[in-house]
Amino acid sequence: MFKVSSKGRYAVKAVYELSLHVGAGPLTVAHIAHSQNIPEQYLEQLMPLLRRAGIVTGMRGAQGGYQLAASPEEVSVRDVVAAVEGPIIVAECASEDGSGCSEMDWCIGPDVWMRVQEAVDDAMSQMTMDRLVHQQRLFIRQKFNEAGLAGTTLAKGG
Repeated sequence: MFKVSSKGRYAVKAVYELSLHVGAGPLTVAHIAHSQNIPEQYLEQLMPLLRRAGIVTGMRGAQGGYQLAASPEEVSVRDVVAAVEGPIIVAECASEDGSGCSEMDWCIGPDVWMRVQEAVDDAMSQMTMDRLVHQQRLFIRQKFNEAGLAGTTLAKGG
């Protein structure tokens, strides 16, 4: 079964949190962990992977922490998950060269799995951090409207 691990999900949540605070300076691991309900020790292991992939930058010192290395429009869910989990492959025969498949010469599966792979890659690549932020804000507004709190500062995204 194809499944994004907790490592990938936590990394997406961490980068999402950084996307919410673009321009506000670096955020500490403790802040990100608390805001997104991620175990802090686990997040401390993920952030260097995201930094090595060029998704975040890290700053040391009292005012240190992490921030996005690029704009949220340029960072996709695929980028983030691949940074912490490695290549995203839905089936062994879906790798570009088919090297993971011992039955490549006669199997009918590669075409099917390559198409599934392309669909997964496309969906994860198109889902950028700015889209996640926008969708979450719409969701929150909808919930506030349903609760009769549409005019509040939080409902307006502030």
